[in-house]
Amino acid sequence: METALHRRVQRLRANADPGCIARMASGWAVLGERQFLHGYALLVVTGAVRINYAIFGNLEPALHVHVVPRFADEPEALRTAHPWAYNWENARAMDSRQDAELIARLRAALLESTPRQ
Repeated sequence: METALHRRVQRLRANADPGCIARMASGWAVLGERQFLHGYALLVVTGAVRINYAIFGNLEPALHVHVVPRFADEPEALRTAHPWAYNWENARAMDSRQDAELIARLRAALLESTPRQ
């Protein structure tokens, strides 16, 4: 079964995904395609046939981890709410030019913390 995550992995493998932060042994760190909160990212890990991880209960049958930064300046009603309470339809799309600095900072932090072999 091909899902949105599988299509994204295909783009990542082809070096054609502008939201790629870094390639790691376990997969790719990528910015979320909808930035409902600045810095929303995913860890996309390939090789699994079907896994339902208990963080949010994935709809996509491919292992991935959602990384949702939370901020003190979020609207009070959403500050402690589940991230899916945000209106994703109105969230701005990830933009490789607008998000270039964030991608570079995240990439540097990930590569700095990755043990060298």
